Amino acid sequence: MRVAFVSFETVHHRDSETNRRLQTVAELLREQGHEIHLFCARFWEGDVDTFERDEITYHGVVPNLEAKTSFLARLPRAILSFSPDVVHTGAFPPEQVISASVGATLARAPVFLEWHGEGGIEDTWWNRRAARWADRIVAPSHLVATWIRELGVGSRVVDVVPDPIDVDRIRSVSPDDSVDVIYARQLDADANLESLFLGLAELRDRDWQATVIGDGPERPVYERLASDLRIDDRVTFAGTVPREERIAAYRGAHVFAQTAEHCVFPTEMLWALASGCIGIVEYHAESSAHELVEGWDRGFRTTSEEELADAILDAGDLERRDFDETFTEYDRDRIRDRYLTAYRALQDSSGFL
Repeated sequence: MRVAFVSFETVHHRDSETNRRLQTVAELLREQGHEIHLFCARFWEGDVDTFERDEITYHGVVPNLEAKTSFLARLPRAILSFSPDVVHTGAFPPEQVISASVGATLARAPVFLEWHGEGGIEDTWWNRRAARWADRIVAPSHLVATWIRELGVGSRVVDVVPDPIDVDRIRSVSPDDSVDVIYARQLDADANLESLFLGLAELRDRDWQATVIGDGPERPVYERLASDLRIDDRVTFAGTVPREERIAAYRGAHVFAQTAEHCVFPTEMLWALASGCIGIVEYHAESSAHELVEGWDRGFRTTSEEELADAILDAGDLERRDFDETFTEYDRDRIRDRYLTAYRALQDSSGFL
């Protein structure tokens, strides 16, 4: 299958959640032998218009990110010249969805809109237009799907497809040293690590060890808080560590705590749950993390530090695991199949076959 991805800004320009999500989908399809071309602003040196990396062909529709207007104007013809089977566009900037849709119409291909929802989705004229110009929209969680439907599109147009994990990779990594509680996220203003620390402080008279994976501008604040709460001797700040080490840490841990205030999809938590961790989620209106633990017998949803502390105690009665079959449905192969199934359904319904 020939798939045209559209993203004015790519992960090679800026490593954001939105750009990573679209790049991941492109790589999933490329791994199975599909022909992937990504139309974007140029991020490579030189004057050549195309650039190949890891078997993905990038088309530099414009020379840089300062040329957005030219990108929107040139995109339809660029898509037509590739003659794709499907046009898969990101939602930022929303104007590119309309431009990609024009190119898709010329190429007689359906439009698939990937809407990650990082930073929320504002009810703007351009966002409403973007939502209505796509044949199908995919969101990473029901939370984001709700935001999209609030733009005025029907529920039948929006699918939920979570971020993928690599189950074979988890199985291949040996568990690290045992730890009771683990937390992993960028330590920024939304991390809300204080909720976990206040909950752990309630258990100061118990025997536990915790690890915090991740770095960021708020790390010094959280290190001071751990000291002020007199739990710093039991909390290890591991900093930024590569994926293999994170998997090993998750497989050795008993509980993964998710307390962030904003989260469109809890990718790190999913890796941890598949690695055998019990999940404890502090509920927040702008976080979808609770969706992973609802109806699951090894998951807890809390609304306060006291409830979080109680959940950690209750989790102590559950067995330790280093893998959980429940989450194999999120494996890369299955997520890729969901995209391909959606593509083919779009082609069948559009009459562009």
